[in-house]
This record gives sequence, structure tokens and C-alpha cells, in this order.
Amino acid sequence: MTTTGMRTEFQAWLEAIGSEVEAGLRESLENSSLVGAPEGLREAVTHALLSGGKRVRPGLCLLAAEVCGVDRKAAMPAAVAVEMVHAYSLVHDDLPCMDDDLLRRGRPTVHAAFGEATAVLAGDALQALAFEVLARQPDSTLAVRQSLRLARAAGPAGMVGGQQLDMQLEGAGASASLAEVEQVHAGKTGMLVAHAFLLGVDLAMEDAGPWGQWALLIGRLFQATDDILDATRSTQELGKTAGKDNAAEKATLIAVLGLEGARGYAEDIAAQAQDLIPRLPMQQRSVEIAALPTYLLERCR
Repeated sequence: MTTTGMRTEFQAWLEAIGSEVEAGLRESLENSSLVGAPEGLREAVTHALLSGGKRVRPGLCLLAAEVCGVDRKAAMPAAVAVEMVHAYSLVHDDLPCMDDDLLRRGRPTVHAAFGEATAVLAGDALQALAFEVLARQPDSTLAVRQSLRLARAAGPAGMVGGQQLDMQLEGAGASASLAEVEQVHAGKTGMLVAHAFLLGVDLAMEDAGPWGQWALLIGRLFQATDDILDATRSTQELGKTAGKDNAAEKATLIAVLGLEGARGYAEDIAAQAQDLIPRLPMQQRSVEIAALPTYLLERCR
């Protein structure tokens, strides 16, 4: 199978389930406590969550369920929850006190459209709604397991901690070490992407251990290609302001390794992920799993 074929097959699957994900997100809002919120907050939350995007995180959750032999519909609550957490993180990340951006997915950021205070509250609401969605599942044991996983992935030792490290290293640029960059990546985006997949595995296995190392590699690869995209794509292509990492002298792979070094680093992670695939306990969707590392790598080519 060619590299292009592998990428296309995963992308085709992701696009094929796109309408299911969008419907799941809309229905989750319509059947949640958001319906009782003030109108301005409802509008801001809806703007943040239903603004499009590739929906990679919920897609990974649904794919994991299918790979483990479970109907992907059973994974929709977790898929919705992880996308809500992702959306909240973007709302807060775009604030003037953080990355200060006015554009997200080609649209005004939440604080640009609704004001900073409402944006903070919209992010808070999305985080709470994520755990509301998980808690409403009929299987209470599963709900607890997935809630704990998502809380840890998104919390102080995960995404939030990674964001703190990212801010602390702002201005370091090329003086940062590769280990410091990897620590940022291990939290921030990488942790949430990895556990988006493992949330789907939770439906089939009490112990997601066989998938853990592979999922973490996928998360690291996602963040590595994010660094490269910021340096190589235009604002129009990204749907957000390009070149901000360099302007802020952030500790990124580009700053530490250079563009070609960063590409080689990402290729090495993709190769490690590919090497693990024959040992993974897959029941179906093996073609899409085999295509995933290449799909992520192709984002920056």
C-alpha cells in the first residue's frame, strides 16, 4: 500500500463519520444543562463547540471502540466529552492572557465575538458539560473510569500542566532543551490526543495497557506536526494566526531542532508507532490504524 493510499483511507473514514460526530455534539448540547443557561453563554458555548474542525479527537475515540470490536455509537458520549474539553482549551488558549489570538478555524475566537469574561465562562461551562455527558451514561463503572481518565489527561499533570510549562518557557526559543520541549508535548496536546483514543478502548478493556504506548506516540506525533505546521503554513491554511510560536520565541521543535530536524523527529515517532502496530490487539479497522501515523505525518508535508 502506498503512503498516499494509507493517508487517504484514514482520512476517508474520518470524513465518513463526520456527520455522526457533528450530530452527537449538537444533541449533547440540546440535552444538557446548557439549555437553562443565559442566552449569551449558550451562544458562546455553541460558537466554540460547533465551529467545525477535523474532529480528530472524537474520531480517535470512535475508531478505538471499533478497533476493539465495540459499536462506535457506544463511544459517542466519550467522543463528545473529549471534544468539549478540547474546545474549552482552545477558548482559554486564545485569550489575551495566553496566546492572544482573534482567529480560530477561520472564525472570530470566542473572546473576540463575545468578550473576554464570557469566553472564560464558556470554557468553564464546556469543561463541566464534558463530565456531565460522561456521568449520564447508564454504565456507572464505565462512566467513572472514563471520567477519571479524561480528568487526568486534561488536568494539572496533563493538558493544563503542559500549557503552564509552555507559558513558562515562552521567550526561551532555541535556548530550550529538547527534553523541555518533549515535556511540554507530553502534556498539552499530546496527552489529550492519546487519551481520546484510550477513552474508546475503555469500552472494551478494563486495562488499556496494550494500547498505552502506541496512543502516547500518536499524541506526541500530533503535537510535533503542530509545531511544524505553525512554521510552514499560512494563516488562511491554518484557520488561525500562523507563525505565532516563532514570534513569541516559544520552546518548540522548530526552535530547538530547526525545520528539517523537526521533520526528522516527527518521522521517527511515526516509525515507532508503525513498528508497534503488529503487536496491537485489533479486531477490525486495522487498515485505518495502520494509516493513522502517516495521516498525522502528512499534515506537515
